[in-house]
Amino acid sequence: MKLLGTRWTAWLVLPMLLTLSGGAWAAEFDGAQLSAIWGVPFAGLLLSIALMPLLLPHFWHHHYGKVAAAWGLAFLVPFALVFGPAAAGANTVHALFAEYIPFIILLTALFTVSGGIYIRGNLHGSPGLNTAILAIGAVLASFMGTTGASMLLIRPLIRANDNRKHVAHVVVFFIFIVSNAGGSLTPLGDPPLFLGFLKGVDFFWTLKAIFPETLFLVGSLLAIFFVLDSWYHRREDLMPRDPTPDSKGIGFDGAINFWLLAAVVGLVLMSGLWKSSVSFNIYGTEVGLAGVVRDLGLVAVTFLSLKITPAKVHADNQFGWGPMAEVAKLFAGIFLTIIPVIAMLKAGVNGPFGAVVQAVTKPDGSPDVMMYFWITGALSSFLDNAPTYLVFFNTAGGDPKVLMTTLAPTLAAISAGAVFMGANSYIGNAPNLMVKAIAEDRGVKMPSFFGYMLWSGAVLIPLFVIMSFIWFQ
Repeated sequence: MKLLGTRWTAWLVLPMLLTLSGGAWAAEFDGAQLSAIWGVPFAGLLLSIALMPLLLPHFWHHHYGKVAAAWGLAFLVPFALVFGPAAAGANTVHALFAEYIPFIILLTALFTVSGGIYIRGNLHGSPGLNTAILAIGAVLASFMGTTGASMLLIRPLIRANDNRKHVAHVVVFFIFIVSNAGGSLTPLGDPPLFLGFLKGVDFFWTLKAIFPETLFLVGSLLAIFFVLDSWYHRREDLMPRDPTPDSKGIGFDGAINFWLLAAVVGLVLMSGLWKSSVSFNIYGTEVGLAGVVRDLGLVAVTFLSLKITPAKVHADNQFGWGPMAEVAKLFAGIFLTIIPVIAMLKAGVNGPFGAVVQAVTKPDGSPDVMMYFWITGALSSFLDNAPTYLVFFNTAGGDPKVLMTTLAPTLAAISAGAVFMGANSYIGNAPNLMVKAIAEDRGVKMPSFFGYMLWSGAVLIPLFVIMSFIWFQ
């Protein structure tokens, strides 16, 4: 299995080894020491993802990994020169072992196992069927993760609509509902909620706290989608022949992967419940035994799925590593260049982004619930929503018992903002980019980075405004 080619991974590993040659690692640096200019590589990478597919599509398609590497080095090399190779090495190792490796292993496992399940039969993409698939995906997302639900359902959804000319809107709403909003009810659904679970938030707290908000958002999106899809369906000429042949009934090939999917969920849940005092110190980064067992288990599940899944299932699913490779390469750059941005946010009112942190506090010192919702959400639209959740979790006091009781509206606003607004851009949540890549690989002409944001701005933002005045005042 060749997921990560040596040529593009070398840019991450080599600088790391070079910086570590400086000797002992350094403690976490203070983000208050930084100026906002350290955020330029991160902003540059985001702009590259947004603009280069439009302006230089051929170059981007063949060299996006090199672009991500260049922006990563644009941060890492100056950082090593200013703060020393030990500090650069320590922070690179932390991003690698505490964040990127667990993140990419989980995504790879979900991508592989879900890609080994083929939903047999020719579904016909009527507005009613499409809406039903989105509703099923919304329910599944909170129990098998937004990535797992997205990878399981996006291929049959595209196949069901392969005789239609207008399909992009179907995929856009799939990202809104299945890849984001649906994962808001349990820690298994989305990484920010899993972080909260690790911090002490009860497993079912989010289900009780933001179920009405989730029901409103998902229900509204399903209703809007049904009306919009019905409009498209009535006005388009269907292709004269359905590319997918009819077959008898609906069924599953590779159904054994459902057991492996349950194993993935079990391993993730285990890593949150198992409290072990054993940990490994890797150049200043503590890696707990539970996390190591989880990741090794997920790697084993990935290889087992590849071994036991019949080749025909992968062929029928048009399974390939292209979407996974794109996510792995781009998020490697994102996890590296985001280091100073998260540090500056963690510095609170004393950091370069002090005004952002201060904006969530009222003059009397109490939390401004609406601002927590919007600022957490706005940052989660472009930053990784998991560390963004953690920043504002700590800004609100960081005590899970207080946040689940006295400050429950504040924690609900943080949770909803981090999960819901990950749908605002392609990079707000990892499944967004994976779904986009799979859709384009299947010939769907997806909106550009900014084109997608026009969709989210027109559909999601008005719903978020309504929610603000109902639940987050």
